[in-house]
Amino acid sequence: MTGLNVLLQAAMDLAPLAYGLAAIGAGVAAIGAGVGIGNIGRSAMDAIARQPEASGDVRSNMIVAAALVEGASLFAIVTCLLIVFMK
Repeated sequence: MTGLNVLLQAAMDLAPLAYGLAAIGAGVAAIGAGVGIGNIGRSAMDAIARQPEASGDVRSNMIVAAALVEGASLFAIVTCLLIVFMK
């Protein structure tokens, strides 16, 4: 039982650090989403420039890929914010 008490005390000592790291994690997730969607857009524009007749397919695939990146980053941001605001 004393081992559990030691672990709980260590977790309580690191709580302020966890809040700061969660806030940094939310910022990194937002930056990562911006970079990822930017790369998707750049690649789509290159593909459309090379094959203009395939612009409809490229555009729809670009939208799906951007939605997946945005969904994953939104999940990461919400998780980090829950860590910050749940006490």
